[in-house]
Amino acid sequence: MRGRRGIVAAGHALTAEAAGEALRAGGNAFDAALAALCAACACEPALASFGGGGFLLALPAAGRPRLYDFFVQTPRRRLPADAVEFKPVVVDFGPARQEFHIGRGTVAVPGVVRGLFDVHRDLCTLPAADLVAPACALLRDGVEMTALQAHFLHLLRPILCATPEALALYSSPRGGGALLEAGERLRNPDLANLLEMMAVEGDDVFYRGAVARALAEDMRGGGLVGLDDLAGYRTEVRAPLALDYRGVEVLTNPPPSAGGALIGFGLGLLDGLPVAAAPPGSGPALAMLADVMRATRSARAEAQDGEPAGSNERMLDPALLARWRNEIRGRAQAVRGTTHLGVIDSRGNLASLTLSNGEGSGRVVPGTGVVLNNMLGEEDLNPGGFHRWPPAHRMASMMAPSALRWPDGRLVATGSGGSNRIRSAVLQVIVNLVDHGMDVGGAVRAPRIHVEGPLLSVEGGHDGDAIAEALAAWPEHQVWDDLSVFFGGAHTAERRGGALGGAGDPRRDGAFLTV
Repeated sequence: MRGRRGIVAAGHALTAEAAGEALRAGGNAFDAALAALCAACACEPALASFGGGGFLLALPAAGRPRLYDFFVQTPRRRLPADAVEFKPVVVDFGPARQEFHIGRGTVAVPGVVRGLFDVHRDLCTLPAADLVAPACALLRDGVEMTALQAHFLHLLRPILCATPEALALYSSPRGGGALLEAGERLRNPDLANLLEMMAVEGDDVFYRGAVARALAEDMRGGGLVGLDDLAGYRTEVRAPLALDYRGVEVLTNPPPSAGGALIGFGLGLLDGLPVAAAPPGSGPALAMLADVMRATRSARAEAQDGEPAGSNERMLDPALLARWRNEIRGRAQAVRGTTHLGVIDSRGNLASLTLSNGEGSGRVVPGTGVVLNNMLGEEDLNPGGFHRWPPAHRMASMMAPSALRWPDGRLVATGSGGSNRIRSAVLQVIVNLVDHGMDVGGAVRAPRIHVEGPLLSVEGGHDGDAIAEALAAWPEHQVWDDLSVFFGGAHTAERRGGALGGAGDPRRDGAFLTV
């Protein structure tokens, strides 16, 4: 599909439309991405919040690529475990139940607001007031809950009902403690007021002003984030991790975050294997991908042995890659709340952005409508154990906003939500595009697999015989009947010659829009 201004792929139609408004107003891809970020916090409330963190991969049409890291940071002080508010809650996912932790002691220093304004200062052309306006209208008028967003709210009910302030945001007009259902409207006028204030006064409102004081005051009695933590928070701007995969440049999130390094390790393994010779979805193709995913997990444990938590640089060691590639080649021959969006404009600027609030801590900054993260209570982000994190330290993440550049100028912006499934979702989209020559829609919609420990998860839609062949090597496996939100949401945008195209991932109500 051809567009005159740009293409947007996002996790909600209204998120995409906010980006479209920025493009129609003459803004670039970065204006559009920030407008979409703000709208996502209104439309995808279980996945995105100004109280969390994220990453933006920016490829300016003229200028160097850069990765804006505005993920959460650990506080400067720790307290004894029995002095912090750190509550276990169990979330029932149907086939499985999982324990999370919420409360003041799970809140890490939020980075989204600082990242929003730093990207705006560096790369944007429209006034901040224009970028927050679509989100403010949604927050005041209300966003009609989709079936998927309502489903997320109900999954997280033990967290959203943990405090009166959180419940007030998500309660149904039916009363009685009921949460919003599909078709009912979510409103958050306090957050709209805050966005409009920050558009005029800047991000210091959040990090040094009234919001900082309200947040720090709310942390009394078991929290850890203080005024000095907020005042000292900085966006980190890094060079992206750049990889060559079969002649296509892949740019992604660099260490210290884990997601990009794990994708890079997987691509490094696949680069020496005959992927294109195994048709997509075939038994050999599934077995090869499963082996690569298993090797990636094992190699990460090996690379981090004796290293500080969050160290991922050794994943890119050529000797480690070569040894694991040889092991896989021999076998082959024998044969959690995250959203993503991508924007490419007609001038060739690319923005790939991923956001997360964890599951939320149950804490709402008084008077602001900002739901705070629970990253200090996320087991995946604290591999050394809870209450043992290094102070004033940027936390690692699986989020991996990514871009692909072909020698002929073709551009793709991709990434995914989905916690540990982010790396496998992005890896499979890249393989589908580069090795199997699929178009963007086919690459995103193709059924996926995921490996976690000894368990192989297989999405519905694969050929039965192919699945049987792959499952023979995996005594522990789970097969879905259909596409599932479990396997991520890889919303993807593309610019190819003069044509702009994209695909919203149907697993997570994805939408794409050409303007």
